[in-house]
Amino acid sequence: MKIEYRLQDKFDLTIFISVMLLMAIGLAAIYSSTVNHPTASGNFYKQLFFIIISLILFFIIYSLPQQTFKKFAIPTYLFSIFLLILVLAIGKSVYGSKSWLDFGPIGFQPSEFAKIGTILCLSYWLTYKERDINNLFDVGIALFIGFTPVILILLEPDTGTSIVFAIITIFLIFWSGITLFGLFVVLSPAVVTVASMFGTIMFIFSLIGVVIALFLFKRDLFNSIIVFVINLGASFFFDYVYKILKPHQQKRIAAFLDPMSDPLGSGYNALQAKLAIGSGGLFGKGFMQGNQTQLRFIPEQWTDFIYCVIGEEFGFVGSVIVLILFLIIFIRLLKLTSLAKDRFSILVIAGFLCLLFSHFAINIGMNLGLTPVIGLPLPFMSYGGSSLISNMILLGIVFNIYKNRKLHT
Repeated sequence: MKIEYRLQDKFDLTIFISVMLLMAIGLAAIYSSTVNHPTASGNFYKQLFFIIISLILFFIIYSLPQQTFKKFAIPTYLFSIFLLILVLAIGKSVYGSKSWLDFGPIGFQPSEFAKIGTILCLSYWLTYKERDINNLFDVGIALFIGFTPVILILLEPDTGTSIVFAIITIFLIFWSGITLFGLFVVLSPAVVTVASMFGTIMFIFSLIGVVIALFLFKRDLFNSIIVFVINLGASFFFDYVYKILKPHQQKRIAAFLDPMSDPLGSGYNALQAKLAIGSGGLFGKGFMQGNQTQLRFIPEQWTDFIYCVIGEEFGFVGSVIVLILFLIIFIRLLKLTSLAKDRFSILVIAGFLCLLFSHFAINIGMNLGLTPVIGLPLPFMSYGGSSLISNMILLGIVFNIYKNRKLHT
């Protein structure tokens, strides 16, 4: 018992065991969905290799000195921006997105590495010399740090990943103590933009909501007009961005608003995923017994739609177990933010929590038809080395913070 207590004091077993269980369930789902596939039958062994590499990196990061991450926050961010620019020049296109860099037999997504750099750099900037996040200059620099990768990733284009970066940026600014009015200024343009997707009436109602909110905040007329103009411009900016999106991306947005508008095209995956999950029943059809999985109705379901494999083969029970494991991780990470002794560490943990939750919520939503199909993997479970290694490096940083939580610097 004494040894177990000492281990728990330096190493969060609750999170680690939950992550390992998610990896194991993900491996089983990858094996089931690829074992009889003509081109993807080796993905199980590749993912097993990725898991081993990610665990090695996890323990290396866990063993580093405490101040390493703060010292390398800005260099890591700048290097990640360089990689995002490089991928636009010489990157490899996959499914219409120029998001991969190949170095011989090794390929990776710079956007995954950029998540590490952005979280570290934002955490550093927001906590450097008692930063005042309600100062216009300081919040402007924070938005610049967070949205530079957003713009570069949109140019690939990779809409899903860029959305995650935007969410992380806004979340960390909020966590840093921005006022309610400041948060309204940051978030309201996004709300108006989303409302404009649903037609003119919703757009008008959202602008009316902005006007009411500005009245309640009782700000001076000049600032209120500026905020209103920003919100008005946001909808026109969305219309411009929508027009420059690739046709398949426009179809995905249309399919989200109405999956039946293109049931055999852009809405196909979402409809088939819901069918697979619904057909699993309480206990599922059994390992490697799913019709949707084995007959390959959903293309590459070992990546973004791996949750529907679990839903069909392991049923409601298996699906809920996955949700519970994620919930345990989220609750424990939230607890760790209160255990960390310095603001930089708190923001890093909060950023990682936001990253995992964003991927989790959007991916599960994609499988249930609640969010657009924007190509985001389910953390620790979906096939892919870049995402897994990035998440395990960030997890190693969090565990390092937990290990050194009593060393206040």
